[in-house]
Amino acid sequence: MTNSFEKIDILSLFFKELEEEIIKIGEPKFRAKQIYSWINKGKWSDEMANIPVPLRKKLDEHFLWTLPAVEKKLVSQIDGTVKYLFKLYDGEYIESVFMRYEHGNTLCISSQVGCRMGCKFCASTLLGRVRNLLPSEMLGQIIMAEKDTGERISNVVMMGIGEPLDNYDNTIKFLRLVSDENGLNIGLRHISVSTCGLVDRINDLSNEALPITLSISLHAYDNDTRSKIMPINNKYPIEALLDACQKYFEKTSRRISFEYTLISGQNDTEEGATKLAKILKKYIKSPCHVNLIPLNEVKETGLGTSKNVNNFKNKLMSLGVNATVRRRLGSDINASCGQLRRQAKEERE
Repeated sequence: MTNSFEKIDILSLFFKELEEEIIKIGEPKFRAKQIYSWINKGKWSDEMANIPVPLRKKLDEHFLWTLPAVEKKLVSQIDGTVKYLFKLYDGEYIESVFMRYEHGNTLCISSQVGCRMGCKFCASTLLGRVRNLLPSEMLGQIIMAEKDTGERISNVVMMGIGEPLDNYDNTIKFLRLVSDENGLNIGLRHISVSTCGLVDRINDLSNEALPITLSISLHAYDNDTRSKIMPINNKYPIEALLDACQKYFEKTSRRISFEYTLISGQNDTEEGATKLAKILKKYIKSPCHVNLIPLNEVKETGLGTSKNVNNFKNKLMSLGVNATVRRRLGSDINASCGQLRRQAKEERE
């Protein structure tokens, strides 16, 4: 019998790839469709009612099952938001957040175990990056949240732990898998991918023909300010990032959203809003939107929440920049990602 590292990650296979593997183990091709349906419902071999027992045993022998387990679950008493701490098949932890909106249910998923980007305001990066998530582990967060809540997830945001474009190949395969009509069938127009600004990967993404929404974690209006809180800016300064964003729009015709976390005394003055409007108008000739985010405080960073959120928003709007303040869900469970994982890791050690 092969060990887990030699087994094939079944949930990361496209349907056609699964068909090929099923034929290789001496089974008829039609079994692939049955199995593909089961695994996308989070069901493994012993739960596959229409699959013969000998084939179930083959699945256990040849394939790796990576569906995460719910280690901890926090439910907001204010708005029903659910924060999950998932334990992965190798014992590592990630987080996801389930949110209910009028337009449907949204899940914020992780793309890596930890993060190496080093953004100063983020809890996810405090312990660095351990490894990339497999496509199956990204899918698994959606599958497990749907199983647990009994509700369909219609929107996905890749804004949890990790930098999706730092796990580029697995992220692209996940996007193609999650939108497969034979699988979870979540439309790509209902998926947002967030990046801190990996310009080379934004350029690559523009060639993938994926009608996702690209969200840029901008968080500053000039290079001095951004470099202090986001080390990636030392490699890809604001001008290069915004130029890549404009080219992305020209190639894809997809509007870009800019995320801007307001940090007290760092990037939240009305003068800063004026500078932000100026640089966006200089480089971005396409429709764009600024999503203002009040900082979720993390004690280790020493950074505080701005009290100037509405003034910053109003200044942007007065200068012709479309801006909204993100509604904070799950405030009583601290629904921002990274902190549950850190606590679990500390308790384990």
